[in-house]
Amino acid sequence: MARVKGAVATRKRRKRVLKAAKGYYGAKSKHFRMAKQAVMKSGNYAYIGRKLKKRDFRSLWIARISAQTKVNGMNYSTFVHGLKLAGIDLNRKMLAEIAVSDKDAFKELCDKAKAAL
Repeated sequence: MARVKGAVATRKRRKRVLKAAKGYYGAKSKHFRMAKQAVMKSGNYAYIGRKLKKRDFRSLWIARISAQTKVNGMNYSTFVHGLKLAGIDLNRKMLAEIAVSDKDAFKELCDKAKAAL
């Protein structure tokens, strides 16, 4: 049997890693060994970041809802509890969008939540 050399696979792997490291500072974008470490590390950061993004957006929505409920004479927790008792099932993303874009509709939601308490 003929001896198999790994040149094609090695070159393909190195090109893929160096392409992913394009734009990195200094030797991290030029040298394979450093580029490989940087790409692995950035992949971990990206994985963690996808989880953190969900957390960050939820806290942003809650802050927006809370600010608008204070304008209408309530606090966030009593507002959410009132909505639950009133049978209004809106997620925080939609509530935040209503709070920012349509303040009159949000005031009606606050009134319904107050009535349900």
